[in-house]
Formats: sequence, C-alpha cells, structure tokens
Amino acid sequence: MDDERLRGETPGLSLREAIRAARMEAAERSGVIVELRDATLARLSMLNELLDPVFAQVPLEHADLFDRGLMPGEIPRLFIDMVAHVTLARDRRTYRFLQDARSGRHVLAESANPNDIVDAVTRYIARRLIAREQAMVSIGAPAEIAPIEPHPAPHRPPPTPEPPRPRGAALPFLLGLALGALAMLALAAFYPDITDRLWAR
Repeated sequence: MDDERLRGETPGLSLREAIRAARMEAAERSGVIVELRDATLARLSMLNELLDPVFAQVPLEHADLFDRGLMPGEIPRLFIDMVAHVTLARDRRTYRFLQDARSGRHVLAESANPNDIVDAVTRYIARRLIAREQAMVSIGAPAEIAPIEPHPAPHRPPPTPEPPRPRGAALPFLLGLALGALAMLALAAFYPDITDRLWAR
C-alpha cells in the first residue's frame, strides 16, 4: 500500500530542472569571475602605467634583466621579471608584490595603495642592478684583465745601424770610368806618339 502511494506521488524536482538550475548558477558564477578578472586587469594595467617612468630610467645595458608584462589568465599577473610579479589579493583591492625563490614564494610588499607598490618595485629594481654590478666586478670584464707578460729576453745590445748608402752614386762612377777607358784607347789608336811620351814619363 505504501509502495503504491509512493509511486503515485510526483517527485518534487526532476533531474532536468536540476541541470537547468545548475547551468544558470554556473553562468552567473562565470559572469562574476569574468567581472572580477576584468577589474583585476584594470587595476594591474593602471599599476603598469605608473611603473613606466621607473623602467624608463633603467640603463639600456641592464634592460635584459627585466621582462615586464601583463599576463591575463585565471589569476592575472603583472610580471616585473622572471621571478617577481604583482597580483591582487582575494579582496581584489590589495596589491601583492611577490618573488619566487628556491625557498618558496615571498611577499615583498602588500598594500592597497598602488604608489606603495611602485616604491617597492623601484627598490627591487635598484637591488637587482647593484647585484649585477657586483657580479660583473667579481667576475671581471675582459677589458680589465691584465695581459700576460712574456718572459723577458736576455739583454742584447742594439745593433749598430749601417751608414746610409747614397742611392744612384755608383752608376755615374762606373759610367765615368768606362768613358775614361774608351778615351784612353781612342787616344792610343790615333796618337801613338802621345801615349809613348806619357809612358816614358
């Protein structure tokens, strides 16, 4: 009797209605999540603009230290470099400046005032620049390494320079000698008496 009565009663909520209600709840929840994500992106974008003058002062030779960028996602983040980023707390009002290290994630600064986070990021950038400068000094730049001096050679006196030879002086001398010999032959051929007198002297 009780079974027949239970079978005749209509269920209070069908599965189809429950699925429809669950879909509506998920849509409302996703809409809230999207709104919160958009609000987070807007706050981080404002902070990113406040950081523009700070990053404009970073020397060009050290610009590769930082990789700033706003990354949307399930949890939007404003990256300062590969290990540090800014995100919002659960209240969507408080900024949290975080750094990932081997020992875990550390909170470098936390404030609802974006200017406080800008100051914390500025100090972080300064520390990174000083750390790189100290690393470069400890390693030593190639230009600062002193060249290796070779072993000194035994002392030898410098060679005495040869006197300079006049260029073109031998040619006129030889030419004059040849002309003189030809003149003597011609004189002996045409005037044999003169040559006999010269030899007689």
